[in-house]
Amino acid sequence: MDQNERLRHASSFGAAAVAYAEHRPDYADAAVDWALASAPGMRVLDLGAGTGKLTATLAARGAEVVAVEPDPAMPAELRRALPDVRALQGGAEAIPLPDGSVDAVVAGNAMHWFDMAVAGPEIARVLAPRGVLAGLWNVMDDAVDRVAGLARIGGSAAIGPRDTPAAWRAATTDMHLPEDGGAACFGSPEQRAFPHGQRRTAASLAATLATRAGVLVMPEPEREALLGRVGAFLAGRPETADGEFTLPMQTGVLRVVRL
Repeated sequence: MDQNERLRHASSFGAAAVAYAEHRPDYADAAVDWALASAPGMRVLDLGAGTGKLTATLAARGAEVVAVEPDPAMPAELRRALPDVRALQGGAEAIPLPDGSVDAVVAGNAMHWFDMAVAGPEIARVLAPRGVLAGLWNVMDDAVDRVAGLARIGGSAAIGPRDTPAAWRAATTDMHLPEDGGAACFGSPEQRAFPHGQRRTAASLAATLATRAGVLVMPEPEREALLGRVGAFLAGRPETADGEFTLPMQTGVLRVVRL
């Protein structure tokens, strides 16, 4: 994906902010605990915070959270759900916080949108020494047959290049490093994945997939056709045809320490 296409995808979520807040999953508690385990304190920046899916989990742990999001439509949902959280407009490439002001920077399903050549040093700037940068991604567990089938039906627009465990590991291994090879003051990355799941119905799972960037940027006829195929697939499986079911997932974490 070239730079213009990446920006088009990254900017697609604001128009679907209400649906995003309603349908996107939270993050596995164990994954959040591991992401923050080595942080020197609980001053946490949620970078690319969106509607606050990860912010809420951090706030529930007693973290002193600042949420930063570039799209002005997304934090409206965050402020509605979390009125006591400080929310600022800004991006990973220009963070509106002082040097060394946070103990951890986390990003929930967002770090792949950052221009790490610029964002890597900028994140290092706002982190305290030995502070932690952690990216978290919710991925679908395609070791389960019905999830693998859904991935085939949905294609890369609905089930993207980081949306299954193996693809996530391959895509995120070096994501914390600036693209120009310059020093970003980070140590070696660690990756771990934690079991997770989301209660869905066939309709609400289709609505979740409709909030993916690849689906949001589709022409309307293509989007309707894709979601129709997804709906037909789910209706044809006994596990997903009627009522609620648990979508098997994992929360993957990429963690690195500022030196």
